[in-house]
Amino acid sequence: MADYSFFSNRECEFFPCHDNVDPDDFNCLFCYCPLYTLGDRCGGNFRYTEAGIKSCENCGIPHSKGGYRYVNSKFPELNELAARNRSKD
Repeated sequence: MADYSFFSNRECEFFPCHDNVDPDDFNCLFCYCPLYTLGDRCGGNFRYTEAGIKSCENCGIPHSKGGYRYVNSKFPELNELAARNRSKD
């Protein structure tokens, strides 16, 4: 794995913040998931709370071994969403 695609911060008080990813392979690079804004198109194991808030506590995609590659594969969708938001201004 390339140096730029993996970072693990075992010193973090929340490490590991998801129980479904092996701590030895836990990638902290996307501490805050850039796919959150895609809503139900992110591809992760999420749920919406009763208050309508997206909860990603059961998703480990951005923190997994293949997470960097997966997140990058979704950037065309993020770009499309950003373009639509720009056109609303």
